[in-house]
Amino acid sequence: MHGMPTALRLALQIFVGVVIFGSALGKSLDLPGFVEVLRTYRAFPDFMLWPLALAVTGFEFVLGAWVLSGWRLATSARVALWLNAGYAVWMTVSLARGLELTNCGCFGVFFPQPLRWYSPLEDLVLVGMCYALSRYATARAGDMSSSSDSSSVS
Repeated sequence: MHGMPTALRLALQIFVGVVIFGSALGKSLDLPGFVEVLRTYRAFPDFMLWPLALAVTGFEFVLGAWVLSGWRLATSARVALWLNAGYAVWMTVSLARGLELTNCGCFGVFFPQPLRWYSPLEDLVLVGMCYALSRYATARAGDMSSSSDSSSVS
């Protein structure tokens, strides 16, 4: 990842940040609808649905903005990686439970996506993008610290 072009890094950063932020936006536009989507998973008691919907949506807003900001990019990319890995596991378990959902809830109710066999694969693609972004940002931070170290030696 050391030689990843800046344009590719920027494209990954923008894509990942916009997908996560957009996901939060879609959910927030109709939180009661997102709560109903969560209910279809039959995994949480009713009293937990609203707090869960608010927590997921708020977390995605903050994480999406964080990735887009570029501040501590390697860390934000790793957090995004784990979020998407968690979603992939969640969807895989839901499919294994035999759930047939007309809306997985990924983007709330305004852009409904059914839960299909390939839904977890979409999140795994995002996991790979986040991994590449994290590796690039880590390598870039190492390059910057070593170049500042060498310039301070003179």
